[in-house]
Amino acid sequence: MESSPSAILKLLLPKTPFILKTALWHTLGLAPTSSKWDLRTEITINVLREMVGPNSPGSTITKLQRLTTKDPGVKGKVWVAKVKLDVPAEDDIRQLMFKAIEEMGTGEEQWTKPDAKPLEGEWNGYRAGARDDEPEPTGLSEKEKYEHLLKEASSKVTILYFHGGAMYLLDPATYRATTSRLAKETGGRVFSVRYRLAPQNPFPAALLDAFTAYLSLLYPPPDAPHAPVPAAQIVFGGDSAGGTCCTALLQLLLQIHRSTPAGQTPSVLFHGEKVAIPLPAGVALTSPWIDISRSQPSIEEAVTYDYLPPPSQTDKRDFPRCEAWPTDPPRADLYCEGSALLHPLVSPLAAGDWHASPPLFFSVGQEMLRDEDAVLARRAAAQGVPVVWREFEAMPHCFAMLLEGLKAGHVHYEEFGKFCREVVEGKTVETNGEFIVAKTMVRRDADVKTGLTELTDEQVVEYMQKGKERIERKTRKGEDASAESRPML
Repeated sequence: MESSPSAILKLLLPKTPFILKTALWHTLGLAPTSSKWDLRTEITINVLREMVGPNSPGSTITKLQRLTTKDPGVKGKVWVAKVKLDVPAEDDIRQLMFKAIEEMGTGEEQWTKPDAKPLEGEWNGYRAGARDDEPEPTGLSEKEKYEHLLKEASSKVTILYFHGGAMYLLDPATYRATTSRLAKETGGRVFSVRYRLAPQNPFPAALLDAFTAYLSLLYPPPDAPHAPVPAAQIVFGGDSAGGTCCTALLQLLLQIHRSTPAGQTPSVLFHGEKVAIPLPAGVALTSPWIDISRSQPSIEEAVTYDYLPPPSQTDKRDFPRCEAWPTDPPRADLYCEGSALLHPLVSPLAAGDWHASPPLFFSVGQEMLRDEDAVLARRAAAQGVPVVWREFEAMPHCFAMLLEGLKAGHVHYEEFGKFCREVVEGKTVETNGEFIVAKTMVRRDADVKTGLTELTDEQVVEYMQKGKERIERKTRKGEDASAESRPML
């Protein structure tokens, strides 16, 4: 999105009275968040609420995508090397994914088989010697930029990163500040995937791109700039809907392993060679969205510290018609058919089996997605998966990316980087949880196995089923959809 001073001024000028009122209430201690937030956070989050709340002007998906996928250019402390990798000549990875979808489903889900497409993305690394406003060097090829990136890497960490944006917004280009910071914290490099966006490319197009990206790191096609990356050096990373991609890809890999006869290594034909399909070193999640049915209690109740619009605000709203939405024939959800909302590769919260998963890292705020994240963390830990849980008091969705300079943001990046380094270095990761107090950053132990949530698995299933039914009812002709929708994240 455009971020020039003139564009920001044009956006904020009409909100001056609102900003002044917000500042006054915070200063007087009258805001419910005054004791937890500083003034900058108070203003930022409240302006965001105004921008996405009930009084914000409606915009079409086509216009939103045009705005949020615009490349802002490369400047500052980041190396960027763009890549476009060829499609494998054989169709094996598509068919292997389709087989897993069928095995994990009920047989009642409807979904469209996507075509294979060239994989696009970019390598990002930390450029230590650059000024914050310094443009990237001129006259370098993408391969030469990648070589410069490699020279500055000091560790073997490779993060396969999936951006957020509710599966229909944003682009790797808009995440360079985040991926540069992750490269700095880990000493490694980041491959940021440009997965296909919904609603034009519904499930499982993004999952196919994620699977292709992982195999392409392990076994580079001839046109790739990188050498093969061992699975033990790869960490899946993602925020919000990028967390959907991470956990769905992990479940796909686990299912492929589960369906392979004992004693055998799962494999697939990829660019003319039969290759093994290993698991990554770990998965690092920032405010992951893992329940596409948008149905757990916190998504309606945890609004005090979040900026995402609650159901009471979104119930009566819909996107204006455009070439992208609604689809023809109508589809219940932007990302998938209504019948597929509870498939474990659509909503990974529906997956019950996480045995043999590599270590998982969660960084969450006291946000609307907290319940689903807590349930997954508890479930995985109970099955013997090492889980690192970091919950930040009074912090909203993806706070570290929005609130630059905040103490909690620094702690988030430090913990994220530490986890990635430890799993790649082969250090033993023990399950542990911490609740990090606002402002002071005092840490309190949190019991991942028993202390994160009181929701039972049975309640989670019931909530998800009701959420699916509500979303499906929205598309039924003649029915009032005002109480059926849930916020798009």
